[in-house]
Amino acid sequence: MSFEIPESVKVWSQFFHPVLMWVLLGAALYSLYSGVQITRTRTADKEVRKELVQKGFILKHHYVGSALLALMVMGTVGGMAVTYMIDGKLYFGPHLLVGLGMTAMIATSAAMVPFMQKGQDWARYTHWVMNLTLLGLFGWQAVTGMQIVQKAVTKLLA
Repeated sequence: MSFEIPESVKVWSQFFHPVLMWVLLGAALYSLYSGVQITRTRTADKEVRKELVQKGFILKHHYVGSALLALMVMGTVGGMAVTYMIDGKLYFGPHLLVGLGMTAMIATSAAMVPFMQKGQDWARYTHWVMNLTLLGLFGWQAVTGMQIVQKAVTKLLA
């Protein structure tokens, strides 16, 4: 039994991954902001700390980080699935490899949270370094991803 995917699904599905990843890039920037605010809270004097705690940055950071982890994993798998659905293969290149590496990095970064909650500075520094690296790679992925989208649009218009 063979299953044929409608052409309209093939056409529009290839734009889901890039749109999702741009949204996640914005969420990652907000996560950076809220993470910096958590650090400020931890190191601030008593009065400033009280004010920052009331803003709930730690909860916001955890919620956004959790959503980022889940959606990045789904977006990575979804992007590969759509590429395979449309072209019958994956393109083994920098965009795919960096995307897979980023997925592993965000999972590892999230795994640092229990250690950070126990006051382990090594976990906190690992979390920071991984996430700053991830953000830099995310920017690079955005550029290479738009090049891929341009090729897809050119192919559609041809």
